[in-house]
Amino acid sequence: MLCCICKEKEATVHLTQIAGDKMQKVDLCEECAKTKGVNDPTGFSLADLLLGLGASQEIEQAGGGAEVKCPRCGFTQADFKKAGRLGCAYCYETFAEGLEGLLKSMHKGTRHKGKVPSALRGSQDLREKMSTLQKKLDRAVTEENFEQAAQLRDELKTVKAKLLEMSA
Repeated sequence: MLCCICKEKEATVHLTQIAGDKMQKVDLCEECAKTKGVNDPTGFSLADLLLGLGASQEIEQAGGGAEVKCPRCGFTQADFKKAGRLGCAYCYETFAEGLEGLLKSMHKGTRHKGKVPSALRGSQDLREKMSTLQKKLDRAVTEENFEQAAQLRDELKTVKAKLLEMSA
């Protein structure tokens, strides 16, 4: 098997990354692996292994070159690069700019929702829809757009009926 980078020498270092349901394999020769820092544990970032090659660089670029430090736990970008994980919950806010792109590529969104039983999920979705419809209805009434307000009112009644039906 040939090296994926130089495409000349025999690959001796094999890396596998699984992201979601996709698996990516990278085969490198010894020389290319050394230039990429794979054989040097200090040069090859665990964050890059866990989050995809270039992850730690993306966070560093988002920081604008200045060393960003979490005010709560004191965690730095260098610490993230070494450990491949953040120090505390406030690190997500501190490093938000660089993490947003990484989280979007890893997950469906950037807001943690957790697991919810399917029966409860349906009622939660209906409650959210009711809230959204109520806000739109209030806005339509404020703007004196009564035709749209009537449509929203009817839709809101339908959603309320579905919610009552689910809870009965």
